[in-house]
Amino acid sequence: MSELLENREASVKVVVDFLTKKSKNKTKFYIKDFYKLFPDDKPRAIKKVVNKMVETGELEFWSSGSTTMYGLTGVGIQHSSEGEE
Repeated sequence: MSELLENREASVKVVVDFLTKKSKNKTKFYIKDFYKLFPDDKPRAIKKVVNKMVETGELEFWSSGSTTMYGLTGVGIQHSSEGEE
């Protein structure tokens, strides 16, 4: 595991900065989109970090049933409000 991924604060900052910068065009991302942020790490280690961010409320899941995506909490379409006008 790289030093960046081992340092929780630094890895969270990288993910949040990436999502904030991209949020003007897109608010939900596939797990594979995060792999580019940590090129020296294995997908399983990256997924653990992203899922930990979901557990702590920094990120949230969005699922269409067949696809799971991640986004900043409270940004874009929320799973809980789908179908509402």
